[in-house]
Amino acid sequence: MDKGLGRAALLAAALAAMCGSAVAAPCGNTGAGFEAWKPVFAMEAQARGVGANAIAALMDTTYSTGTIRADRGQHSFKLSLDQFMAKRGAPAIAAKGKSLKGANAALFAAIEKRYGVPPGPLLTIWGMETGFGTFMGNQETLSAVATLAYDCRRTEYFTDQLYAALELVDRGVLTRSTRGAMHGEVGQTQFLPKNILLYGVDGDGNGVVNLNVKADALASTANFLKGHGWVRGAGYQEGEPNFAAIQGWNAAGVYQQTIAIVGERIDGR
Repeated sequence: MDKGLGRAALLAAALAAMCGSAVAAPCGNTGAGFEAWKPVFAMEAQARGVGANAIAALMDTTYSTGTIRADRGQHSFKLSLDQFMAKRGAPAIAAKGKSLKGANAALFAAIEKRYGVPPGPLLTIWGMETGFGTFMGNQETLSAVATLAYDCRRTEYFTDQLYAALELVDRGVLTRSTRGAMHGEVGQTQFLPKNILLYGVDGDGNGVVNLNVKADALASTANFLKGHGWVRGAGYQEGEPNFAAIQGWNAAGVYQQTIAIVGERIDGR
């Protein structure tokens, strides 16, 4: 039997068995219930209008122990600011960021003109997230997001991300084979699926939003910061108006402070 047809038949049987019942997809703290969870979640997704391609992609996901391990092991956020900046290579990011700012002056000027965000924070985020695009991750995106939606730790948050990911599959932006970081982030500055829907923009003018492309990723990051209240021309250090927008990027205080400090070094302010 064709693998895709087999999955579709199993899903149809599961949906038929659940028809008329108010079954909610149960979370789990191990992978033991993941395969049983998928058809229940698929039924909920189908009821919300998720298309057949996305449902098939969901049913093809696997439980990612690597994602769970990464989710439980974010110990660097508990370091002091100095320790965190040293671990993340802040001096190297600042130096490389200054070089890239000059090499991409026209791009950053266009982004600042449109969104009001200067190069420094964007370059720092780019450097911190993927080493300026050198490593964007090799985890299956849909499996990562589905695993975290099933997991009991942050079910509601990642359920929203999974619905966004499925919508992106329906739109052709993501596929079953898309890969990125361990929590389902993709692209040069690591956007979660919901943020792609909300803030993804075409930075190079080719009519397509592709966050693996430098211009799109940086413009989208600026759009994210603008969407979180960035004020053109205002400062972005802790205690200044635009620090709140930086806080929207990452919940860890040491990460927020590093973006502000290294960004200022790049901008020379």
